[in-house]
Amino acid sequence: MENKSKAETFIGFAMRARKYRVGVNAVGTLKKVNLIIICHTASENTVKDAVKLAGKFHCPAIMTKEKALEQITHRENAKVMAITDSALSKAILDNSKEDFIARN
Repeated sequence: MENKSKAETFIGFAMRARKYRVGVNAVGTLKKVNLIIICHTASENTVKDAVKLAGKFHCPAIMTKEKALEQITHRENAKVMAITDSALSKAILDNSKEDFIARN
């Protein structure tokens, strides 16, 4: 069995509750976002677009350190993910110190 951090567990809760979107274009269509998660394997342009979206939504953006976002979400080519629930976003941020890096 895979060893998950608490932040990854809360990301899983957000996915089960359908309080997320994956992809830069999908995130751009949302009205409210509480947290943006960027994969460390994303290209410079994708990272730039995600940080710009974080500015648009006035929310924090964090980047994975070692584990790819597609491993966490089990979705192929997942590079950017938005969490739309405020309580889950806060829980992810509170437990993300060792697995994620702040981007903005």
